[in-house]
Amino acid sequence: MEKYLRDWRQDALNKHQYESAIFVGDKLLALTNDDKDAFWLAQVHFSTGNYNRAQSFLSRGDLIQNNASCRYLAAHCSIKLGKTEEALSTLGDKNPTHLISAPGSARQKLRHVDVNARAGAKHLKTASRSDRVPTSEERDREDVTSLKFEAGMCYLRGVCYAKQNSFDRAKECYKTAVQIDVQCFEAFDQLMTNSLMSPEEEWKFLESLNFDTITVDNNPSLSQEAAQFTKTLYTTRLSKYSRPEEFTAATETLSTHYSLASNPDILLSKADLLFTQCRFRSALALTTSILSSDKYNFATLPTHLACLHELGQKNALFLLAHDLADTHPQEPCSWLTVGIYYLSISRIAEARRFFSKASMMDPHFGPAWIGFAHTFAAEGEHDQAISAYSTAARLFQGTHLPQLFLGMQNLQLNNLSLAHEYLNTAYDLCKTDPLLLNEMGVVYYHEDALADAITFFRRALSIAERNDSDRDAWLPTRTNLAHALRRYGHLDDALAAFEEVLRHGTKDAGVFTAKGLVLLELGRSWDAVIALHEALAVAPQDPMATDLLTRALELCESDDSLLGAEGSMGESVGMGAVSDEDIDNELEGKISRLREIQQNRAGRGGRRGRRGGAGFVGGGALEDEGGESMVVDSDV
Repeated sequence: MEKYLRDWRQDALNKHQYESAIFVGDKLLALTNDDKDAFWLAQVHFSTGNYNRAQSFLSRGDLIQNNASCRYLAAHCSIKLGKTEEALSTLGDKNPTHLISAPGSARQKLRHVDVNARAGAKHLKTASRSDRVPTSEERDREDVTSLKFEAGMCYLRGVCYAKQNSFDRAKECYKTAVQIDVQCFEAFDQLMTNSLMSPEEEWKFLESLNFDTITVDNNPSLSQEAAQFTKTLYTTRLSKYSRPEEFTAATETLSTHYSLASNPDILLSKADLLFTQCRFRSALALTTSILSSDKYNFATLPTHLACLHELGQKNALFLLAHDLADTHPQEPCSWLTVGIYYLSISRIAEARRFFSKASMMDPHFGPAWIGFAHTFAAEGEHDQAISAYSTAARLFQGTHLPQLFLGMQNLQLNNLSLAHEYLNTAYDLCKTDPLLLNEMGVVYYHEDALADAITFFRRALSIAERNDSDRDAWLPTRTNLAHALRRYGHLDDALAAFEEVLRHGTKDAGVFTAKGLVLLELGRSWDAVIALHEALAVAPQDPMATDLLTRALELCESDDSLLGAEGSMGESVGMGAVSDEDIDNELEGKISRLREIQQNRAGRGGRRGRRGGAGFVGGGALEDEGGESMVVDSDV
C-alpha cells in the first residue's frame, strides 16, 4: 500500500495535479508517519504557494534541526513569506566554509606503486575518481545530497542579505554556495547578474572552482567531460569586457561540439559581447532571433531594448512596450520597455516615472536604476543624476558603468578632481572600455596633461578598432584626439586626424574650422581658406570661421607671410586682437552637435547594471569657458 500511494503521489506531481498529490500524500503520511513523507507533503504545499502549511509539516519533531533538506525548505518558505529575519534564524548566520572543495583537491593524482621490489621496477598508476582526495575530512563525511542542500542554504543566506542591502555578505554567501557545490547555478547567476564582482574577479573566481567534483554514473571519462562542459557554460556568463578571446572559444566549443549554436543563452552571450563592442545591428539580429522563438525571454529583453534604442527604432519599441504592458504587467522589464520608449521620444518625465516603477517592483533591477539616472542626466539635472548613479554604484559594485557615469556628470559640472577620482575607480574595475578611456582622455585634456590625453584617446580607438566596432560611432573620440594633437603641437598628426573625421562624412563647422586653424599654423594659407569656406558653407554665421577666413585671406595677399618662418600664429602681426586662448575657447564651442551621438547611450547596468536597457548619456565633453561642448564621447 505504501508503494502504491507513493507511485500515485509521484504521478500526480508529474502531471502538476497538486490537489491529488496533497490528498494522497496526506493519507500516506497518516499511514507511515515517516519524516520523508512529511517532507514530500511540505514540498507539494510549497509548490502550490501554501508556505505556512508547508512549514507546519516541517515542524514535526526535530526535522528542521536535524535534516538539511527540511531546514532549507523551511527557510525558503520564510523568504517567500517576507520573513527575512526568521529565515536567517533558521539558516544560521555562518557559512560552512569547511565544506568548500578547493581546485585540485579532487583531481586525479599519480601514485608510484612498487610492483616488483626485487627487480626495483616501478610503475605509474592513475587514481580513479573514487580515489580523489577531498578538501577536508568533514566534507568527506558529508553525503552528496547533504552537500547540495548546504550549498542551497548558503544561497538562501545570500538572498536574505541582499534583501537587507548587505551586498558584501550576500556576495560571500553566493561564492561559498558555488564553491561547495559547483552546480549551484542560482548562486552563480546572482553573482553575474547583479555584477557583484569585477570582470577580473569573475575570472579568478571561475578558476578557483573545483569542477572535478562533478560525477556522472561513476564514469571517469564522462565525469571529466561533464566538468569541462559545465566550466565552458559558466565561461559564457562572465563579463564581456575582459578576455573576449576565451569567451569566443567557449561559445565556439558549445556551438560545434554540442550543437548549442541556436541556444538562447549562447546567442544572448554573443549579443552581449557585440553590444559591448558597439556593434548594435549585429547584436540586435541575435536578440531578435531569440525573441522570434521565445517571445517573452526576459533575460534577453534588456540587451534587445538597448539595441533598439541605440538604432532609433521607436516603432519597434512602441509595439513591444504595448505588448509587454498588456501581457506581463507584473514584470519590471515591461515597464522598463515603456520607459525606454518614452526616453527615445524625449518625453523624459514619463520615462522617469516608468523607470521608477520598474525599480520599485524589483529594487535590484540594474537597468531600471541606470535608466532612472539617465533621465536626470538628459535634462541636465546633474545633482539628481549623481544621486541616482550613486545608488546604482552601491547596488552593483562589480560593474564600472555607474562610476563611469558619475565621472561624466562631474566632468560636466567641471569638478575635475571628483571626475578623475570616479573615472579612476571605474578604470580599476575595467581597463578595456573605450568610452571610459575616452572620458579619461577628456579629463586629462582639461588638466592640460595633453600627452596623457593623447595616449588614452589612441588606446580607446585601438580597442574599438580591435573590436571591429562601427567606425562612425568613434568619430567624436577621433576628433578629441585631433584637438589634443593640435594643442600639443603635433600639427601634421592633428591634420591627418581631422581629415580622417571629415572623410567619414561629418558635416560640422567646428571640425572644418579646426582644420583651417591647423593649416594656418602650418603656413598653408590657401588650403586654410578652402577649409574655412567649407565651414561657412555649413554654418554661414560662424564668427570664428569668418574671423579666421579674413586673416587667412590677408596672409594670402601679403608678400611677406604673417605667420613667420616657423609658421606660428603666436607671431602673427595681424592677429593681435585674438589670443591663442580665445581661438581655442571659441573653436571648441563649435563641435557641440557631436553630443547627439552620445545622448541616451543604451546599455546594461547591473553585469550589465554589466549588464542594462536604458540609454547611456554621454558625459565628458571638451568644453570652453562658457560651458559649450567642443567634443563628445563616443558610444560603447
